[in-house]
Amino acid sequence: MQVYGIDLSMEKFDVNFIDANGKETHWLVKNKLGSISNFLESVPEGDVLCAEHTGAYGDLLVYLCNQLNLHIALVPGYTIKHSLGITKGKSDPVDAGRVREYGERFFDKLVFKEYDTEEIVELKSLYTLRSQLVKTRKGLRTGNHGRSILPMQSVSVNKHLQKVLHNLDDQIKEVETEIEAVIMAKNELKENYELAITVKGVGPVITTNLLIRTGNFETIGTAKKAASFAGVCPFPNASGKMVGKSKTSPFADKELKSLLYMGAKSAVKHNKEYRLYYERKKMEGKPHFLIMNNVANKLLRTIYSVVKNKTPYSRDYICLDPRENNINSSTEKVA
Repeated sequence: MQVYGIDLSMEKFDVNFIDANGKETHWLVKNKLGSISNFLESVPEGDVLCAEHTGAYGDLLVYLCNQLNLHIALVPGYTIKHSLGITKGKSDPVDAGRVREYGERFFDKLVFKEYDTEEIVELKSLYTLRSQLVKTRKGLRTGNHGRSILPMQSVSVNKHLQKVLHNLDDQIKEVETEIEAVIMAKNELKENYELAITVKGVGPVITTNLLIRTGNFETIGTAKKAASFAGVCPFPNASGKMVGKSKTSPFADKELKSLLYMGAKSAVKHNKEYRLYYERKKMEGKPHFLIMNNVANKLLRTIYSVVKNKTPYSRDYICLDPRENNINSSTEKVA
């Protein structure tokens, strides 16, 4: 089995591997359909591709690898850089060699990538478009607020602005309708969407984002992994006699973390269980953002619970103490 190290860029990518004679070999492949297809046809069955994760530049390569049943792993550049010790110099061929070296040394840590389904790709595109439209609308409204306090107003500017804002509102509503149509057309997406949205504080935007980011709760299959991915999971901060406060990692999906924070605010406001939790922690002297981070974590665990158990959220649900089951089973054994 051979590991091919790939350094991706927009127009081309560099490939580094060891040939049959044990010699290090370097290829240059254009990042286009024909060139990638010719390259993949030369890769023997059973060999593995290891590429640096550079966002959309590797999507076509991953898709074609899946079509040809070739294994490909995408590894963040930060992980590769900090796994090989002190290194000097940088170029695309050298980086490809380092990616190959990482794949050979840490083969057991490689996670092979599968391209998203057609529905998830469509959802991702529509959701991205909606985010861009909302951002544009927010920028226009913010600029209009600054102009509204001027002593002299422009009637023409206000007329055009209101027309653009009205058009943006219509376009956002249409995109949201299309997003809902895509979700409802796929039974697996529809079922998980309808279950997750029953949780108080979770709306269509948060649920759609979770469907995309977690691959319909399959790619990121547990609440613990999702909390780490979203940056709402605290990690220990201790070394020797120094024991500091647990901290969340900066390597997280900032957009999902922000959405979960907004969901946590809504849950604290409208859900009695979360509101009592917030008030109790506040009385204990906990900082506001620490409590809200915990609420976001709890919200995420609740979403995964209702999705995995296929049971809608119920405010009247009582979680039984697992220790009671142990006591009952012990009593039965003694009897």
